[in-house]
Amino acid sequence: MIEEKILPPKAEKIAKELEMHGDIRVDNYFWLNDRENPKVIDYLEQENTYNDKMTAHTKQFQENLFEEMKSRIKEDDSSVPYKSNGYWYYVRYEVGQGYPIYVRKKETLEAAEEILFDCNEMAKDHAYFNLSGISVSPNNKLVSFGIDTVSRRKYTIQIKNLETNEVLPTKIESTTGGSTWANDNKTLFYTRKDEETLRSDKIYQHILGQDPAEDKLVYHEKDETFNTFVYKSKSKQYIIIGASSTMSDEYMILDADKPRGEFKMFQERVRGVEYGFSHYKDHFYIITNKDDAHNFKLMKTSLTNTSSNYWEEVIPHREDVLLEDMDIFKNYLVLGERFNGLNRIRIMSWDNQEDYFLPFDNETYTAYTGNNPDFDTDILRYGYNSLTTPSSVIDFNMKTKESEVKKEQEVQDPSFKKENYISERIWATAKDGAKVPISMVYKKGIKRDGSNPVLQYAYGSYGHTTDPSFSSSRLSLLNRGFIFAIAHIRGGEYLGRKWYEDGKMLKKKNTFTDFIACSEYLIAQKYTSAQHLYAMGGSAGGMLMGGIANMAPHLYNGIIAAVPFVDVVTTMLDDSIPLTTGEYDEWGNPNNEEYYHYMKSYSPYDNVKAQDYPNILVTTGLHDSQVQYWEPAKWVAKLRELKTDNCILLLHTNMDAGHGGASGRFEALKEVAEDYSFILDLEGINE
Repeated sequence: MIEEKILPPKAEKIAKELEMHGDIRVDNYFWLNDRENPKVIDYLEQENTYNDKMTAHTKQFQENLFEEMKSRIKEDDSSVPYKSNGYWYYVRYEVGQGYPIYVRKKETLEAAEEILFDCNEMAKDHAYFNLSGISVSPNNKLVSFGIDTVSRRKYTIQIKNLETNEVLPTKIESTTGGSTWANDNKTLFYTRKDEETLRSDKIYQHILGQDPAEDKLVYHEKDETFNTFVYKSKSKQYIIIGASSTMSDEYMILDADKPRGEFKMFQERVRGVEYGFSHYKDHFYIITNKDDAHNFKLMKTSLTNTSSNYWEEVIPHREDVLLEDMDIFKNYLVLGERFNGLNRIRIMSWDNQEDYFLPFDNETYTAYTGNNPDFDTDILRYGYNSLTTPSSVIDFNMKTKESEVKKEQEVQDPSFKKENYISERIWATAKDGAKVPISMVYKKGIKRDGSNPVLQYAYGSYGHTTDPSFSSSRLSLLNRGFIFAIAHIRGGEYLGRKWYEDGKMLKKKNTFTDFIACSEYLIAQKYTSAQHLYAMGGSAGGMLMGGIANMAPHLYNGIIAAVPFVDVVTTMLDDSIPLTTGEYDEWGNPNNEEYYHYMKSYSPYDNVKAQDYPNILVTTGLHDSQVQYWEPAKWVAKLRELKTDNCILLLHTNMDAGHGGASGRFEALKEVAEDYSFILDLEGINE
């Protein structure tokens, strides 16, 4: 398949001793973490050249896959309009254009279209472009927005006059991109990031027309394990400042009509107590885990007495139901719950006359409440899709119980029929006896004889749940005989909060062993075999890939690790790196000896050893602010040095992008085509 002459790059070894708790680690590739060093850039470019040569025979196939996936996407598409403060807002795309156009119409959908932002024009001179945080003033005359052209998630906020279409000269740098208007139409609250760590740590108040250098600091979050943010209540009556860590929350509130006033504490932080709230009439409704309610419960309190000793229970804690979110309307309270891994949308009328669930009929779907900015309506907008059903936006009348599908994602492929695909949920048994669910989808007619290629995906950190959802690009794998499987491993919240707690800190290894147990089960049940099993994960899921590569390399023919967090110990000991300090409650703080040794025992980079590894593709971005490029680069260098096999090992660094990869809706598909062609090529499929 590949000529032997192509030799991989060899990174220079410069030993650096890292000592902690009397333990010495030698890092031969520590020198790679200097982005300004020409030798580092040279090494990354050598790896890119090697990757290009090794995949040269798949370049045409990648192009074909890209065109195939792109052809399924409706190019002149638009989102379902939603109404807010007298205007209908929606996003549309034009044929051949990679970026969205944000528009609105006054009062009716028959009115003339006003273009707020044409991102195709705005992105013209940039290799990367992202618009974020669009916020329209209460009088509908101004809009604030954030722009990032580097992909380090540092946004510059600007303001546009919607009457004259001119962008004001004000530029507020190093922000999260989002901002919130007070009700006076001239005061804007926003969040700034620390220049070095990129932690969101300060809230400022900007008054229209003043120099941002004179903006007033209204809140500074000094605890390095917390991030801060600011937003407005759905009722439009409060500006809310939040501070949040993995383990606790704190909020302060201000009357949105009195932006020069002082913020008042809602309930100060208590370690281990998380909460969030919504305003309705003369109460605040609070979702919290207070008093060991690990799956969360609903409470309420008056507008004047907001501290937790005044909170009253509305819906008690339930051992088998995770309460995830709420949406408040004039006549109804809507709750998002999770029961036995599945989403539920619960609708309750304030007058206690009605309490029911929306009906869903399979085990591999995702349902969520959509954009519902309008308070005074009986219409709930929600989204639904499944592994076999494209995304739908549905308007549900909570009073009459009538549904209207406003839009189903169009798959521009005449041969696509959802009934040609089968989805199912199966359960593997983990090392300690826990039952781990797997959601899977494949084309009808597949036989369980061990010969099917399977792509097994997972994330498994931060309590983030990978819900089973539809992907039109995934059809390129399914139509070529692949089974796609999502392992709902511990570290996510698929089976409730305890599922997350059992996959973090000193129980992190459950995440890896759960994934391996799922792989073994898929092989035992003859869905696939080790010769045809592929694993994929990104970011913290990339750490998972590094872990399983060390622990069970014999189970996989190939692994794709995207922006992988693999140098866990060194990163967690460096509190100058973005995100580190906020992560202590996820991984543990290695300044503590017990956590240091536990982390070192699974950290993928620290555990690379002389053994056979599967074929591996690693991707990263030079400007990544979340997992720095040097983690995957060092990992690949160490794998090259120690691995004892002849399998393929590739590192591709996008020299223009960050953590989220390329910008533009089609550019990102090129990265999917690269991933897919890697595993399809290993299967001998190249058309």
